[in-house]
Amino acid sequence: MVYAAGDIPVGDYNPNRLSNIGIGHGAIDLGGGYTYFNPVTGDEFSGVAGFTYNFKNPDTQYQSGIDFHFDWGVSHFLSKQVFVGFVGYAYQQVTDDFGQPAVLGGFRSRVLASARNLDIFFRLGTTRHFSA
Repeated sequence: MVYAAGDIPVGDYNPNRLSNIGIGHGAIDLGGGYTYFNPVTGDEFSGVAGFTYNFKNPDTQYQSGIDFHFDWGVSHFLSKQVFVGFVGYAYQQVTDDFGQPAVLGGFRSRVLASARNLDIFFRLGTTRHFSA
């Protein structure tokens, strides 16, 4: 799978307010993903990676750097309705922010996370739903 997504500024943004509804800038995200599923063993692996380019916030004249992100999941189906596994997320900003004095340096963000998961498919009427 290949994807392209965008973000447009919505909501009310005020740089002097502690909390804002919008982030005040647009972004473009490009990436791709792959899922492998073995129906005989019930094993599944999925991964999606992408890059996000952030536009300048016109209210603050600040622009966040380009980031790379990777989401993954490894699961084993115990039945057609229940599966267990692990999920994770990695985020690395690959270019510096700019627009304000670099008091703290390039201010590149980094996040790594993982967790166990138990997921259940269930029916409500004629529709199949997913619970994580």
